[in-house]
Amino acid sequence: MARPQLQSITEKKKTSVFSLSSLSAIPRFFKEIWRVSPKLFALNSLARLLTALSPVVTLWIGKIIIDEIILQISLDDQDLTRLWTYVGIELGVVVLTELLNRLVTLTDGLIGDLYSNASSEKIIRKTNELTLEQLEDPDFYDKLERARQQTNGRVNLMSDALSQVQGVIGIIALVAALIYFEPWLIVLLVLSIIPSFISEAKYSSHRYSLARSWTSERRELDYLRFVGANNTTAKEVKLFGLTDYIAFRFKNLSHSYYLINKNLSLRQSNYGSLFNILGTLSYYGAYVFIIFKVIAGVLTIGELTFLSGSFNRLRNNLQQFFSRFTRISESALYLRDYFDFLDIPLENETADPVPLPDKIQQGFNLVNVRFNYPGSDTPVLVGVNFKIKAGEKIAFVGQNGAGKTTLIKLILRFYEPTSGEILLDGININKFSKEEYRARFGVIFQDFFKYEFRLRENIAVGNIAQIENDQMITDAAERSLASQVIAEMTDGIDQQLGRRFAKGQELSGGQWQKVALARAYMKDADIMVLDEPTSALDAQAEYDVFERFIALTEGKTSIIISHRFSTVRMADRILVLQDGKIAEIGTHQELMDHDDLYARLFNLQAAGYQ
Repeated sequence: MARPQLQSITEKKKTSVFSLSSLSAIPRFFKEIWRVSPKLFALNSLARLLTALSPVVTLWIGKIIIDEIILQISLDDQDLTRLWTYVGIELGVVVLTELLNRLVTLTDGLIGDLYSNASSEKIIRKTNELTLEQLEDPDFYDKLERARQQTNGRVNLMSDALSQVQGVIGIIALVAALIYFEPWLIVLLVLSIIPSFISEAKYSSHRYSLARSWTSERRELDYLRFVGANNTTAKEVKLFGLTDYIAFRFKNLSHSYYLINKNLSLRQSNYGSLFNILGTLSYYGAYVFIIFKVIAGVLTIGELTFLSGSFNRLRNNLQQFFSRFTRISESALYLRDYFDFLDIPLENETADPVPLPDKIQQGFNLVNVRFNYPGSDTPVLVGVNFKIKAGEKIAFVGQNGAGKTTLIKLILRFYEPTSGEILLDGININKFSKEEYRARFGVIFQDFFKYEFRLRENIAVGNIAQIENDQMITDAAERSLASQVIAEMTDGIDQQLGRRFAKGQELSGGQWQKVALARAYMKDADIMVLDEPTSALDAQAEYDVFERFIALTEGKTSIIISHRFSTVRMADRILVLQDGKIAEIGTHQELMDHDDLYARLFNLQAAGYQ
């Protein structure tokens, strides 16, 4: 699968992303790190400060030791007291530095774990705050993916950023020492480092541009991995012989990315090698300069070791500093993606929301409701007008794509009508608090999620605050006939479901639907919505479930979507949708007498059972 267009996309996006502006997110980043554990952060910072000063202290003590050794060699009456004192001090500094380094590593890991957990939790909570419209937008999903995939990168960024501060302190100390003895060494040092820094900065922006431009393709690669190696898809992959197709598609897409990345890596490696050689030559130029000074008697042997050691350590520190700087700048670009995601503006909550009625008196009234999905000019609903009376059981029927589920999404305020309004007891539903409004619903969708949690949790998600309320859970299971499922489980309501985790038990489609249906019974909701929740049940089981549902929801407003007409005929009224418009509305008998779309569909289905 050739993708020549991707190369051009990447090249277009290889503008110089690297800039100091990418570092603007670092202060906010450190505020978040501080908040996860002020004590650990303070301890880590103190340990790094002391560690940063240890190299110059160690080198200086080493200089004194060497000069002391040369002095003692020249004396007839040697006194080694001071020499061993200096050796003991150096040993103490080295041991303390080792302990401090271990403390830094320990606190880095602990802070990193805490921050990783905290940032992942923020992404989960932010995702919940966004609208369904945003979540179903591919461009938004790319943004979510970039925010989510860099969790480990943010932890590494934390360590790099703290190490950078530590490195700056060490560099300042070593530079001060070199300036005290030989300022010219600083010039050679700059010449050895700057070219390498420019190269690293340039290619860090290219790596980020490549990763950003390939976000959707990497999501496709992840999806192909999932489809090609997953127990959920294994049956169809084997049955339809899809392995070669999936593997070939994955191979071509991944190889396209490899070729672009290979080209970038080769160029970076070539330039990096050249600049490293220049750095090495500069170091040895400085070394020769120091040797001449010693031979001329300007510097002592101890000062020779101190300066050569300081220059070499400073060069390494600066290389690490610039290398970390480019890594930090690159990671900061990803960090900016994370903060951009957290800063996505939320849909404005209703200001001064109107209190919901304690009990629904009139019901819903849809007035001239029209709806287009974002980015589409094709209307899904056109001029929809009807009422749902309080306590009424109403069924939505119609062929696929008629707009039944979309209507439910509008009533639940997942989307807002393009025009028109939806009223509850004469008040536009937009005037209610969205959270309080949705809390009045008990809903099961046809694409309900199968949580690979315990059976208890799968039922309790309908009212998660009652997760430990065994009585409420078993009552909900009894109402939905999921009690039969519980009876078959070894661990009862605490049975692990799914095959992802140890001791997990997989359920049949019908068992899953009974468990999901129990969620709707978990709270005493005013309005019940069942959107094809029993499609995996046989006709008799579905009839039993709905017959039970009608009896158990006496006095509650209910909306039912089903393709089985033997079920929907139990409803008080049936609304028939066709091409986004209301084709008919009435009782089963009224619609049969009308002898139009509903009667035709009913008779077609009935004929299939004869």
